Amino acid sequence: MNVLVFLVPIALFMGLLGLGAFIWSLKSGQYDDLEGEALRILDEEGDEKPLKD
Repeated sequence: MNVLVFLVPIALFMGLLGLGAFIWSLKSGQYDDLEGEALRILDEEGDEKPLKD
């Protein structure tokens, strides 16, 4: 039971750290355009050089 004195605060700290990282990612715009990045792979315009036959 003495171990719980150490483990509970460590677990709470890690949970708050994860919550803080999630809130930071929301505020920095990480989840703003989810569909645009998914569709970008289908776009044929880009920096690629055309293949030579």
